[in-house]
Amino acid sequence: MTQIILTQYSGKIIGPIAKLIGYIMNYLYMFLDKVFGIQNIGICIILFTFIIYMCMIPLTYKQQKFSKLSQKMQPEIKEIQKKYQGKKDQSSMMKMNEETQAVYEKYGVSPTGSCVQMLIQMPILLAMYRVVYNVPAYVSSVKEVYTPLVDKITSVSGFQDIITKFVSDVKVRPMYGLNFDTATSTSNSIIDMLYALPSHGWEVLKDSFSGLSDIISSTATQVSHLNNFLGINIANTPISMLKNGWSEKDFILIISALAVPLISYLTQVINIKLMPTAANANGDNDAMARQMKTMNMMMPLFSLFMCFSVPVGLGIYWIAGSVIRCIQQLIINKRMENLDLDDIIEKNKEKARKKKEKRGVYQNQIANAAKMNTRNIKEPMSEREKDEKIRQTEEYAKKAKTGSLLEKANMVKEFNERNNK
Repeated sequence: MTQIILTQYSGKIIGPIAKLIGYIMNYLYMFLDKVFGIQNIGICIILFTFIIYMCMIPLTYKQQKFSKLSQKMQPEIKEIQKKYQGKKDQSSMMKMNEETQAVYEKYGVSPTGSCVQMLIQMPILLAMYRVVYNVPAYVSSVKEVYTPLVDKITSVSGFQDIITKFVSDVKVRPMYGLNFDTATSTSNSIIDMLYALPSHGWEVLKDSFSGLSDIISSTATQVSHLNNFLGINIANTPISMLKNGWSEKDFILIISALAVPLISYLTQVINIKLMPTAANANGDNDAMARQMKTMNMMMPLFSLFMCFSVPVGLGIYWIAGSVIRCIQQLIINKRMENLDLDDIIEKNKEKARKKKEKRGVYQNQIANAAKMNTRNIKEPMSEREKDEKIRQTEEYAKKAKTGSLLEKANMVKEFNERNNK
């Protein structure tokens, strides 16, 4: 089983995540194929979404608990901010930060606790976009469906010119363009093109390669099973479906194209409605509350408009994620109702106290170490001790041996004393 490497996204962060998603989806595809005889990318996307959100349940629950605890601690934070209001000196700012941090420790809350889930979800969403936009580049089992046809196409004399004209006529473009530099790049770009091919494009392909009609038909049938989800080709974008539906007067296609963005919008709105809202001292006048309210309104709208221009597969990922989050939220909300916040706060206070004690012990150790290091430093001598030291030195000098260095030093001393007189 081989993989396309050339047409994979090479970004340092999103690239590896996209490859990992591709591996997981490939195993899901093979599992469905072997166990149930199902070959469908749409179902793989839903299963992948389910696995991702099941893995994130502990993080989601922790975030919800963070929101509840934030409501309880908000009055204390407000009091600290009010206490140091207008004070911009370094000492006051440091004290405010220390007192604020103490409140966070008391309630067992991290200031960045609500951002973690977003930081995890966003790279997965961007990587999922890459995978869905170009599934054969990441899911090797899907790539193998196209390989026999591509081998036949590349064996036709002058296929490069035929493919170039075909792409221009059908108005379809591979994600990274046509590349005929090597055999590998040629195969990759043709597979990319075939994956992005709209339904009517397969008939045009038959006309372009009339000698390959049978294998083109069989590949088209197999691809339709792979990409077809509830009658929609997940490789297409809703905007292209709307254009084709309008030109062909296919109202079912138009309704299907509108359904994906609208369902994505509605499921996200329902999900946000189920989320607990963080209460605060100033209600809707609070800046953070206004920002959260704006974000909750904009995110579903962003999903609505984005869904028109991205492959349907990404819309399925959004919809599946929203539905799963709604079910999770109902379960979490039920659990939150029975949550004893006072008990959690008391436990967090005990943890904070122990941390404080450890810091105190550590500081005492530093202080003791500093004292130990200065014990060997002698205190200055008194005047009496100095006089006694000088006397002992003079007595020792008088006992100097003849010819010794000490005797010569004494002679120099006596000479200097006579001259000074």
